[in-house]
Amino acid sequence: MKAELTILGCGSAMPSYGRFSASQVLSVRDKSFMIDCADGTLFRMREIAIKTNRLNHIFISHLHGDHCFGLMAVLSTLGLMKRTADIYIHAHPDLENLLQPHLRYFCNDLTYKIFFVPYNPLQSEIIYEDKSLTVTTIPLRHGIPTCGFLFKEKPQQLHIKRDMIDFYQVGIKDLNAIKDGKDYITNQGETIPNSFFTTPASPQKSYAYCCDTAYSEKIIPIIEGVDCLYHDATFAENEVLRAKKTLHSTAKQAATIASKAQVKQLLLGHFSARYPHVSVILNEAQTIFANSIIAEDKKTYTF
Repeated sequence: MKAELTILGCGSAMPSYGRFSASQVLSVRDKSFMIDCADGTLFRMREIAIKTNRLNHIFISHLHGDHCFGLMAVLSTLGLMKRTADIYIHAHPDLENLLQPHLRYFCNDLTYKIFFVPYNPLQSEIIYEDKSLTVTTIPLRHGIPTCGFLFKEKPQQLHIKRDMIDFYQVGIKDLNAIKDGKDYITNQGETIPNSFFTTPASPQKSYAYCCDTAYSEKIIPIIEGVDCLYHDATFAENEVLRAKKTLHSTAKQAATIASKAQVKQLLLGHFSARYPHVSVILNEAQTIFANSIIAEDKKTYTF
């Protein structure tokens, strides 16, 4: 799985210094997923030409305005673009009650259908699944019910050694069984070990989004070993008391989680407007977890 993550906004509640509030688009194979949709998301999408023809699912972490105020603009504009494919919004159950009156008033002639898919923010569960990946909720520690999201590729089939397949003249039915790890039995009844025909499958790729959360080691078993972790790093360490009060994280706390979860890369985001430059955030994180990088609006990260 090759994944591309485009940051539409990596700021916190107060947009500043070229940073919009939280929103991003994860593109995996032939699908795109929006994660949070703050005010300004539509502008950023148009500015950097985000394609919407493969965007069918929107995941909202919680119902603070800096994570969902942009939804109406995006949904309305998709109607103006004469979209016909359905949109699925995965969110706290209250979001449907909040948005439906606005949709009826402003968007009663949409050319596509909107389906609300509620999840329970208090438990970790798979809320989306297709042939190639799953999306699992990650309960976070914040002032209101909040979830992160784990995007994880399903196990891949083994790679085939074509010369061995040709040598034994393996048919399609047996070939699929070999890809699934089974041994091959010849017409003469001889069993050929699977390792003669295969090499290990590509590792499962994964991405975890944990924005707007206080330090919480409860998420570690869920995100352990992910290829990329996007984690709340609202404050530098000198504001650790403010982080505790507002139920956000410092850069060092984000890095500690990354280290304990043994993730491959940490992407820091949700920066407070008090930081015109976030070098202090990066430096503090890297003292604990070396492979920490800073999220930037309009930038795409590949993993």
